[in-house]
Amino acid sequence: MQQLYLVLMIKKKKIAIVCNYALNPNRIGGMDRFYVAYDAKAKEFGYEVDWYFSDYQPFDFFSSLTIFSANNQNVEAFFLEKVTQENLQYDVLVTHFLALCISFYKKAKNSGIKQTIAVDHNPRPIGGFPLSKILKNKIKGVLYSQYIDQFIGVSDYTRKQILKDYGSFLSKKTKVIYNGIDTSVFVKRSQENKNKFVVCSHLRHSKGIQDLIKAVGALEEHIKNQIQIDVYGEGPYEKELIDMNKVNNLEGIIHFKGGSSQLNELLSNYRYLLQPTYMECFSLSILESLSANVPVITTPVGGNLEIIQHDQNGFIFETKDYLALAEIIKNIVLGNIKIENNVSKQIEKDFSLEKMVEEHIRLLN
Repeated sequence: MQQLYLVLMIKKKKIAIVCNYALNPNRIGGMDRFYVAYDAKAKEFGYEVDWYFSDYQPFDFFSSLTIFSANNQNVEAFFLEKVTQENLQYDVLVTHFLALCISFYKKAKNSGIKQTIAVDHNPRPIGGFPLSKILKNKIKGVLYSQYIDQFIGVSDYTRKQILKDYGSFLSKKTKVIYNGIDTSVFVKRSQENKNKFVVCSHLRHSKGIQDLIKAVGALEEHIKNQIQIDVYGEGPYEKELIDMNKVNNLEGIIHFKGGSSQLNELLSNYRYLLQPTYMECFSLSILESLSANVPVITTPVGGNLEIIQHDQNGFIFETKDYLALAEIIKNIVLGNIKIENNVSKQIEKDFSLEKMVEEHIRLLN
């Protein structure tokens, strides 16, 4: 690794990182910490790094980064326009949260960029894409994959989906780099907190929180009265969820707390993380919860089964089966099931932020 770093120092490339991601002081999570750590490591080896985000209003956490904000406009178009107008020259382009195999990559290559790396964080729907989308993806794979030098999936599930979507011929330039987190910032759960549950999620329909509300609504009153569920997050489905919670008379049980930048400390106050999601790649919320020694109750979608083992570090129920979720919650309250293992050790060993950053830096050949 040291020899690689010496080579990287000599080359001193200029990197552009384009992220369809809005930076928010009320939401400092795993990817935010990755951006800062990656920037520091790249600069340590002599790189110049420019970041392009879909939206950003300056705050201290990102003060060390050189950031250009698209102000909620299309970040790909914003980047290409800035490169053209200011005659910017980049050696490497890295993208996060962008669609793969689109004309953007061809235009970026034509601007003089020598190496492009596309990191796929995008979940897929449960039943797969409709036929029209499948055909379009195959065509895009043929037309535009040549302009992407390296495809990165954040889980093995994601890697397989890239090959399924855009063509198995991409296998030689598609690899996995698992998401990682800074385990040092998470306070470990040190008390039972038996019936306190937490949700940490963007509030949109695909996260399945409506199924959680239905699950709690289906519980017997004496079980409901023993539990507390706090939901941290914001998003376009927030009003519908709050209204649904009210209609089901669950306002004293399920509390919507809004966004928080202190989840690394707050998680330790809870016994289980609830994640009834319909689609996922490789959830940072799961890693963060486990790092705080908080087991996870979730569905078998995306890369979830690459980290959650039923009865070992959490419980698995089928997507949309809210009665199964209700049964898990009930049995936890009654003491029939529980996770007593220290679930944080695997995260520290296999999914550290340091390891994630090192593997991404290795791509800069």
